[in-house]
Amino acid sequence: MDEFIKLLDRNLEYVSHKIIEDTIYIKVVSIREELICPFCGKPSSKTHSHYDRSFQDLPIQNKKVIVILSNRKMLCYNPDCEHTTFAETYDFLPVKGKKSKRLEAAIINLSMNVSSLTAAAILNTSIAKVGKSTICNLLKKRRTNN
Repeated sequence: MDEFIKLLDRNLEYVSHKIIEDTIYIKVVSIREELICPFCGKPSSKTHSHYDRSFQDLPIQNKKVIVILSNRKMLCYNPDCEHTTFAETYDFLPVKGKKSKRLEAAIINLSMNVSSLTAAAILNTSIAKVGKSTICNLLKKRRTNN
């Protein structure tokens, strides 16, 4: 399971998992020792707090996947920085996203060829819990980014 998690980010480490019905819940933590403040660019190794952040990812063995990430909030000690704390971010996950970028790409790929209702039905059966409005929002976002 750790190898699967490393595909998302090599700085993540597998903690545990459980399977409930058609979904695998995977707990992970970051092993980065130092993070860069996104506001001032200075490094920080001091953790302020932790909180759980969950998101959906691509399925494994025909089971939906929800990753529960123990995310850190870090302290910024730069006196010139306007922010005293900042949250850990990841390249594979939009800032406030509930789906990994690779799952979003799979949703968009499927949705380009069928209606949003049909896509939602297919996705909910075997890939991820996705509503029609989420599909429409992802397609709109894709159009504005291109």
